[in-house]
Amino acid sequence: MSRTPQAQTRTQARKVRAAEPPLDVAAWRPAPFLPRSDARDPALIFVIAVLCFLACLTTLFVIAGDRAAGGWAAQLTGEATVIVRASGGETPDAAAARAAEALAGVPGVAEARALEREKAYELVRPWLGDVSDLDDLPVPRLVAVTLDRETPATGEQLTGALKAQGLDAVVDDHSVWLDDIRRAAGVVRWTGAGIFLLIAVAAGAVVAFATRAGLAARRDVVEVLHLAGAEDGYIARLFQLRFAGVAAVAGAVGAAGAALLGALLRLVGGGEGISPALPIAWIDLLAVLPCPLLAAGVAAVAARLTATRLIRDL
Repeated sequence: MSRTPQAQTRTQARKVRAAEPPLDVAAWRPAPFLPRSDARDPALIFVIAVLCFLACLTTLFVIAGDRAAGGWAAQLTGEATVIVRASGGETPDAAAARAAEALAGVPGVAEARALEREKAYELVRPWLGDVSDLDDLPVPRLVAVTLDRETPATGEQLTGALKAQGLDAVVDDHSVWLDDIRRAAGVVRWTGAGIFLLIAVAAGAVVAFATRAGLAARRDVVEVLHLAGAEDGYIARLFQLRFAGVAAVAGAVGAAGAALLGALLRLVGGGEGISPALPIAWIDLLAVLPCPLLAAGVAAVAARLTATRLIRDL
């Protein structure tokens, strides 16, 4: 029995559909609102990485400076210097020896030692210039006092012990130097905090600019999403997650660079880091670990605020 023309047409259509490749559903899916990568991402990552590198380097220097100040303060706190002047017919060396003996019995004094005449001359010589003979000058003698770390003696106690022996002496408990060191350490800390804050603001401004550019490029899509019922918070969250991820990558790169430079300075400086003024320790390098999280947090806040304000105005 011959087939009708309609049956033949349906058979041919089925053969044609069978010969066609299967439909790729993924190819028909709409493109994401924010692509995973953008041509401007390398520049953005570079700028944020440099800012994070500077922030981490500032942190390392502040930590090293604070450690140096703490070490100097600890040394000065545990020591005192006594300037002894001979009076009457007593020789300077005898007066210094008697002062050291009197101070050694004061509670809170671990050791009191009269410095040799040569050391006293070496301390005075830079101020007097090239003097051939200092024996004719009334150069005072010095007594180095080591204080107890737990319960150090005060300057008033040392002065009282010297006066009780009738000695003409001046006690320098280094309190003036301690105040200067603590003040300098405070200035370093506050300066570092200010620099860190400025860098964070600069990073936020960069992310805000990138968010503004991204929204401007997708203004039509934002309007379509609004018509489809998408809320402003949903669209802003897309920008927030996008730039937080970019900033986290950049923060990791900047932190790694700062850690490598800190390690290099530690190796070059030997046991004292760069110098005794900036003793970088190996454990200080761990201070750069929070950088990616902080960078992501700053970027997320900046992107969210910027996107929310701009989307509301569209």
